Amino acid sequence: MKRIVQSILFSFWSITICHAQIGGTSVYNFLNVYPNARIAALGGSAIVTPDNDMSLVLANPSLLTKKMQNQFSMNYLRYFADMGMGYFGYAWNTKSARPLSAGVHYINYGVFDKTDESGNIIGSFAANDFCFHFSTSRIYQNWNIGVNAKVIYSEMESYTSLGLAADVAASWLSEDSLMMVTAVASNLGKQLISYTQNNSENLPMNIQIGFSKKFAHNPLRLSLIAHNLQDIGNLLYQNSGKNSGNTDLVTGQIIPEQFTILDYAMSHLIANSEVIFGPGFMLRFGYNNLRRRELSLPDTRTFAGFSWGFGIKINKFHFSYGSASFYADNATNNFSIVTNLSEFYKKK
Repeated sequence: MKRIVQSILFSFWSITICHAQIGGTSVYNFLNVYPNARIAALGGSAIVTPDNDMSLVLANPSLLTKKMQNQFSMNYLRYFADMGMGYFGYAWNTKSARPLSAGVHYINYGVFDKTDESGNIIGSFAANDFCFHFSTSRIYQNWNIGVNAKVIYSEMESYTSLGLAADVAASWLSEDSLMMVTAVASNLGKQLISYTQNNSENLPMNIQIGFSKKFAHNPLRLSLIAHNLQDIGNLLYQNSGKNSGNTDLVTGQIIPEQFTILDYAMSHLIANSEVIFGPGFMLRFGYNNLRRRELSLPDTRTFAGFSWGFGIKINKFHFSYGSASFYADNATNNFSIVTNLSEFYKKK
């Protein structure tokens, strides 16, 4: 156990000293957008949610447990500009009770007009990304270690790309199941076949650490998650549309937006909460500080960065809805269904 923990800590330390790629400087960026309604409602990350929900395994493989036997999950997101994203997954146990899961995560960018050099339409083409994942986990006392192996395929008109990636995660759950600490390193891998020759691109790596606390005598669970820790302090950039509101007395120029240490720290944080009224109903709320900073408008009040949703169980199905606000009058609508296929079998 000591060697395992040391290996995990060394792996995370090695990753954090590497240069990160975020904000359009990597390929397959759909990997960091999850169509799951619960994740959307919780601000974009739900890595510390120990509720035996197999639809969360794609984001954190250490949440996979043998209690998810025969769970099937369907998720759909109607994204911006008529793009559609979905995820289908299934979990099962081996004969040795080792939990496994597999699924496909995809995004359809729509159909586009194909034109010649003069702008004449000569046809149409589609663009799609796919990620096929296989997951497993193993328990060591209060620790659960999980791995996602991913095969990524992308097609953009006549250009195609292939990549391999992995997610590595470790979660600690208290004896009373009221407290969880998690570390996840996502999308560690390589683009094997690039869209054009000799133009290999980086994958959108994301290192996260999260903490959650469920209170024993009330329905509230609170979570705090730090994301993109591979690039600490480098998520903010000067926005020409924003300024400090002050003028340089010497030059007369508007002073650009200034960042404090608190601004840099907050840009890495996602806070969320769930109000759990029982297995049949939940309310969910989230706040993504980086999203709000990047997408809020200086002269208009918006809900950018805020998200909400709910989960409800009807008969054998868990339905979830999540809505995340990005900019003025634009929010996503995520829908998820999780069911246990064992409940449909006739009991002898």
